[in-house]
Amino acid sequence: MLEPIMYEGGVFKHNLVIELIEDLGGYVLQTNFMQTEVMIQMLCPHDDIAMVEDLAKELRAKLTRAPLTGTDIIVIAPSLAYHHLPHHSCDVAEYMRRQGANTTLIGLARGVGRRVAQISARERALANEHDLAVFTLGNFEDCLVNKKYVLFKDIEVPCILTGTPELSEPPAYASAYVGGLGRIAHRLKGGSELDALDKLAEVAGKCLDEKRLEISKDPLTTHPARVMKEIKEQIPAIGKCLSPAPITLQLSGARIKLPYSEYKEAILDITFEEGTTLREIARVLPSGVKDYLLIRILPKSVTGFVI
Repeated sequence: MLEPIMYEGGVFKHNLVIELIEDLGGYVLQTNFMQTEVMIQMLCPHDDIAMVEDLAKELRAKLTRAPLTGTDIIVIAPSLAYHHLPHHSCDVAEYMRRQGANTTLIGLARGVGRRVAQISARERALANEHDLAVFTLGNFEDCLVNKKYVLFKDIEVPCILTGTPELSEPPAYASAYVGGLGRIAHRLKGGSELDALDKLAEVAGKCLDEKRLEISKDPLTTHPARVMKEIKEQIPAIGKCLSPAPITLQLSGARIKLPYSEYKEAILDITFEEGTTLREIARVLPSGVKDYLLIRILPKSVTGFVI
């Protein structure tokens, strides 16, 4: 099993960490340089983490488990209005991005109001493309518990709600709830607000770990990170894509930011060193995000083998 970890340290000799991860059979997902510092998001075999920890200690770097690494999370606000979207929803998305997740932020077209709030079929399908959905809701307990469940009751992926009141248990249809993050008209800089963001990241990590455990019971035919590696090597156009994160990794596949109609067959024809093609182990679907491709890797129970 591959564990998501994050390396934070100096640029000096950071290539040794990358080489070690690749030698161990892991994957480097992203490398971010910040002047003399570097942050590397990686997937490392569980049994070999001690070797990476020893190297990080030698290089005076910090190595932490980052369960949000290699995941795709959607943050959903009730509307695009100034009292819903700009401050706390954006801060939630940015904070989870710093923890290693790739985040998408949207505002619902008709999510406002206690009695008339609703989510469209297209918005619901978009949420279901992701690994996790975070709904940033408001200040009133009755609204959260008795009204807004219509927004997320039919969403298939785990849903986490945020709001102002502290609730003893999450509302119906929600996987978890985090209080202290309601409608806030300023940037989240206070101590209690940062504590709430930390709790949200922790709860999101637990939800994603549960999903990883569920996937491990019927493992995927191949790891999404390996598909990402093969796409980078066999599809030259991905290197010319100007979109941020041209390949967005997910727990059960990936979103490829290339036109579906133009690159579907090329993606399906990707060949692994075992001789297997991607069309044998995955489905390639049109994404709800623009005209992108969505890869869904089939489990072992369907294909009968693992590569």
